[in-house]
Amino acid sequence: MDTYQVTHKDDHWELKKQGASRASHTAPTKEELLKKTADYMQGKQGSVKIHKLDGTFEEERTYPRSADPRSTKG
Repeated sequence: MDTYQVTHKDDHWELKKQGASRASHTAPTKEELLKKTADYMQGKQGSVKIHKLDGTFEEERTYPRSADPRSTKG
């Protein structure tokens, strides 16, 4: 399963696959990037780790949802 990171860099937010040198997508706001991320992850299997503006971890989303290893909601 591929791992992606959503982080803030300079004046924008970016989605970057772990180990990649370039971002897969960028957007001026986190909300816009999360919408792009959901579209981008259609048909893919992966884990998206979302970070706050200060770089600390906020949450993780698994795509598709059925691939989530946890049996609890959330």
